[in-house]
Amino acid sequence: MNIKVVAMRALRVLLVLLALGFCAFSVVQRWDETTKAFQEMSWPTLTGALLLGLAGLFAWTLGWRTFLGGLGSPLPLRVAYRISAISQLGKYVPGKVWALVTQIEMAREHKVPAERSFGSTLLAVASSTACGLAVAAVTLPLTSAAARREYWWLFLLAPFMLAALHPKIVTWALGVMLRLVRRPPLEHPVSLGVTLRAVGWTVLGWALFGAHTWLLCMAVGGDGPGLPFLATGAYALAFVAGFLVFIAPGGIGAREAALTLVLTPVLPPGAPIVVAIASRVLLTAADLLNAGAGVLLGRPSRRPRPQSGGTADADGNEGDRPALVRGTKPTKE
Repeated sequence: MNIKVVAMRALRVLLVLLALGFCAFSVVQRWDETTKAFQEMSWPTLTGALLLGLAGLFAWTLGWRTFLGGLGSPLPLRVAYRISAISQLGKYVPGKVWALVTQIEMAREHKVPAERSFGSTLLAVASSTACGLAVAAVTLPLTSAAARREYWWLFLLAPFMLAALHPKIVTWALGVMLRLVRRPPLEHPVSLGVTLRAVGWTVLGWALFGAHTWLLCMAVGGDGPGLPFLATGAYALAFVAGFLVFIAPGGIGAREAALTLVLTPVLPPGAPIVVAIASRVLLTAADLLNAGAGVLLGRPSRRPRPQSGGTADADGNEGDRPALVRGTKPTKE
């Protein structure tokens, strides 16, 4: 086996172990608060919030897969899910670059050029950040004076970041980045249709995470017709704030602070921190469950390359229809 392949697999295992260690540390560090938060909520509520978190992560995976296919490397859903699920543990290691590194190396095993993995991941991150700010900008100004007062400058970024997702701007920006790292340019720039489909999956993910937060808010005494919108905007704003704190693994601390700030005026005393801690633990569990499922799936067996004349399936893979050998006739069985 190639020494480089062995080294990369060993690095991947090390990163996963480091991520698991940081996940465990973040839970143990606030163990008393976590157990108190869980005691205040019913198991159906916690289960529902966990399932909504898993669904949100899956929607974002589909967004990343859409960008990757638009750049010229469509992957089967099983493969894309496995790569995304395992590599996302890298976000719990300080620095935030390890998820990208792991994703590029895992995708390389499926003949995906590094520049396409790099480009699709940057596009997915940019779309989730831009859409998150847009969601917060639409939902919070009408429901949260605290968010308007403390994070007004983030709201101003939303329209500019959404405009920056236009294919012409994206192609230019990725071209500059690839030249800086001395990589070849993209052969298949993303189209407007691909961008819109990926943004659609991203927005769906935000809606699911908003429902996750709303369910937890309801469990601690929150109510009112505006609560679903406030919960969605609060989580979107908190996630973006956590992402911008580069050194914090998984946005730990910054996300909880922003979520608590926005929810404080509308929830009973002490309830916002309960929601923030419960959300953190449940979404960490969702990441771990995703990664575990990705490991159990394993790498799919590689089929032999079909001869010319094969058909392409919905994932862009050629089918198994054999070509007839010249001068022969098909035999009856």
